[in-house]
Amino acid sequence: MPRRGQRIKTRKAAAVKPSGPRTRRDDPLAAHPLTRYMHAHFEWMLTHGYSADTVRARRIALRRFIGWCAERDLNDVRAITAPVLERYQRHLFLYRKPDGQPLTLGSQHGCLAPLKTWFKWLVRERHIAFNPASELQLPKQPKRLPRSLLAVADVEAILHEAEPATPAGLRDRAMLELLYATGLRRMEVPALARYDVDLNRRLVFVREGKGRKDRVVPMGERAAAWLDKYLVEARPQLLAADTDALFVTDYGEPISPAWLAEKVKRYMAFAGIDRPGATHLFRHACATHMLENGADIRYIQDMLGHAHLATTEIYTHVAIDKLQRIHAATHPAGRLERRTADTEVMP
Repeated sequence: MPRRGQRIKTRKAAAVKPSGPRTRRDDPLAAHPLTRYMHAHFEWMLTHGYSADTVRARRIALRRFIGWCAERDLNDVRAITAPVLERYQRHLFLYRKPDGQPLTLGSQHGCLAPLKTWFKWLVRERHIAFNPASELQLPKQPKRLPRSLLAVADVEAILHEAEPATPAGLRDRAMLELLYATGLRRMEVPALARYDVDLNRRLVFVREGKGRKDRVVPMGERAAAWLDKYLVEARPQLLAADTDALFVTDYGEPISPAWLAEKVKRYMAFAGIDRPGATHLFRHACATHMLENGADIRYIQDMLGHAHLATTEIYTHVAIDKLQRIHAATHPAGRLERRTADTEVMP
């Protein structure tokens, strides 16, 4: 019986791969004086071991600030003072997105934190005499629980939507099984190479995950079996060029994080599961289900690659299976009492 809200599965026609280089748009901030300092800062970051993903995230934040400065004719880095940065912080607080919603405190924090490191670098490189962001107080980020969680039945329903009758379907099933078994991040799965998977010991080697840290993650028998089947039967048929990437697209090229998220979201729709998020839901499910079955939180921390235990502890607040059982067994109103023939009051 189909799930409520389940989408009818249809085979999408393969898209025609565009040919030729993409048309490059002119950058409106390319000539702004602050942009030169931004590029120099990013070059310093890359040469000192920061990852390209970190630079990409900070580029978005700094370009937003430079665009705000350009609208107010702030062209000299020495003209940016503490009051100017406070005005920008108020601008972020009062800003409204196209749907009328304000920026979350997390988004505001993400826009302001790179400014503190940027101005600290500007002082160290002697481009400015003092740091106007030294006293800038960042918004306090709330500790929120995951917006939605997948039950074991939900995950199984999504997994079974990937039909292994075709090479692409077998690839997708192995990919989903790996996500659920390991809790890898969206950026980590596309970075996997064939030699990063040890099927004999059922291990996955994550090279330079978040924070450029390596780690080893177990994956379980079922995920190893699906990966083995994919590597033997499907991957050779999908390959179009020589590549070490573990997962490849229908064109035979390495998958991208956006491609992976779109695939997961599509299979969620096939299973009738309408929840915000995609790959991160599998990461939450992996951690929560292991905790509910008795896993120690420190092992979960190592598996997920969290730098701080406090990040992992959030799953203890959502893994409440044991608490529910205790509540049902001990609370006076925890169970719905049923009348029996012996206890019923006769009229």
